[in-house]
Amino acid sequence: MPTHQPGILAPQSPIARSLFFLLHANADPRPALKALAAITDGNRLVVGIGPAVVSALNVDIPGLHPLSPFSAHGVNVPSTPRALWCWLRGTDHGELMNHAHEIEALLKPAFYLDQVLDTFMHRHNRDLTGYEDGTENPKGDDALTAALSADGSSLVAMQQWRHNFTAIEQLSRSEMDDVIGRRRDDNEELDKAPESSHVKRTEQESFTPEAFVMRRSMPWVDGQEGGLLFIAFGSSLRAFEVQMQRMAGIDDGITDSLFRISQPITGDSYWCPPLQQRTLDLSALGL
Repeated sequence: MPTHQPGILAPQSPIARSLFFLLHANADPRPALKALAAITDGNRLVVGIGPAVVSALNVDIPGLHPLSPFSAHGVNVPSTPRALWCWLRGTDHGELMNHAHEIEALLKPAFYLDQVLDTFMHRHNRDLTGYEDGTENPKGDDALTAALSADGSSLVAMQQWRHNFTAIEQLSRSEMDDVIGRRRDDNEELDKAPESSHVKRTEQESFTPEAFVMRRSMPWVDGQEGGLLFIAFGSSLRAFEVQMQRMAGIDDGITDSLFRISQPITGDSYWCPPLQQRTLDLSALGL
């Protein structure tokens, strides 16, 4: 019986490495995908397959599509679709690097590496701003319902956010609390959080139907730059999309104050296949 890739819901690993691949023009991805499926345990390695691969195989994965780019009220939300995402989870940087090289070699010549992004846990699941991330994640059966389809597969929306640390440093603690909608010290929601606060803009229960996702975001650092790799697993992409539209103020003109201190620089979506007998099940792709 199919089951989900366990890394989707497992406790976060201390460190992780995301590999983003593109597909060579006219390449046949099937041999590489079969080889990748054979080594994927769904925990140490979680795999997401992008719309370009699905299109190349001339199949349909319900609900999977590239994220739509849009600009509104001075906010720019990009779409940067890639073909394949490999999420390596672990505790040792050297092991992750070696594992990444093995995967890159395995996927040639059909796929080529577009980006490598190392992420890490920070102060018990806090963002580099100091605020806790994923506070409203569903628990137990609710997490299964939010993150997974009935067959154990999942759709994931992903954005790399780059923080403006100069802007952050110029805000007082109370101003930053207003941006997020929570107090940094105790993670409690503000009694009178501004309508533009991130908490208010993304309140999952306020959508009809409700828009719950399973966030598995982690901070990233590159030299003096850094931010958050936002990862949201869902049974569909709808919950992420309606939250993002409200953050941009598309419906009411109120933009999320988060854009004052951070900007998304990528936007990807992937289908995470289920496991069958401890192997990645690619039957939906005709493999």
